[in-house]
Amino acid sequence: MQVSEMTAKIADGDGFIAALDQSGGSTPKALKGYGIEDDAWGSEEEMFGLIHEMRSRIISSPVFTGEKVIGAILFERTMDGTVGGVPTPSALIAKGIVPFIKIDKGLEDEANGVQLMKPMPTLDALLERSKALGVFGTKERSVIHSANAEGIAAVVEQQFEIGAQVISHGMMPIIEPEVNIKSETRAQCDTILCAEIVKNLDALPEGQKVMLKLSLPVVPGTFDALVDHPKVLRVVALSGGFSRDEACVELAKNKGIIASFSRALLSELRAQMSDDEFDAALGEAIDAIYTGSTQKVAAAAAA
Repeated sequence: MQVSEMTAKIADGDGFIAALDQSGGSTPKALKGYGIEDDAWGSEEEMFGLIHEMRSRIISSPVFTGEKVIGAILFERTMDGTVGGVPTPSALIAKGIVPFIKIDKGLEDEANGVQLMKPMPTLDALLERSKALGVFGTKERSVIHSANAEGIAAVVEQQFEIGAQVISHGMMPIIEPEVNIKSETRAQCDTILCAEIVKNLDALPEGQKVMLKLSLPVVPGTFDALVDHPKVLRVVALSGGFSRDEACVELAKNKGIIASFSRALLSELRAQMSDDEFDAALGEAIDAIYTGSTQKVAAAAAA
């Protein structure tokens, strides 16, 4: 796929984006969920080797194709690895799946009700290397815990600053200001966040676009203005701690938003499964998330 083909697939394709980007801090939890306990590795390298085996198994599965999975977000080490003897981005592209790379280096401590991203001093080098491997876009995550207008404005401003750096390398940024689904002021966070994003979108230079990865809103339709904004290529949703069933139900209530799930995609997969069992479980997850992404319920039904 050429960049123009990737752009068209992400903008208009039926399906969802798989999030295969668990990083150092979340890898042990992801492996435990996969049925691999902490005592299975003796070093960080062995740990990352095990998580790469899991991701390789997913990417290699015959049910993991561009028919329903239009994109996949990779951890840096996964991008640098191989699947079936070829670089991971190339393995995805061969299946019709558009590759993205997670670029953030984790979160700062909470302040003003939010967690900003840590500095990324080597970002330009990572972007150059990623683009050379055929990666189409990036993803960067911040977290919003409470409806603090100043904090949320700072999150969005930082996200768009990094997004501009990504765009300058000819890549597509996925801006992810996650709202904590356990927040007591979650609905207010959604409203403030939407307004701040619109403000920053309106300020983008003509011809530039971004993608958005957002928590599923409390009130369905809250992010309609973002879905319809001419400077947004696509809006995707994270599962954010919801079970797969819960996330798919909420996703179906929001028009124009497709999934970019991680835990909700991987939760039923186990290392001990036979290939047939693994493919069946993965296929069931893909079908459910595809349905939530593509078959929307009417507003009256959602209410």
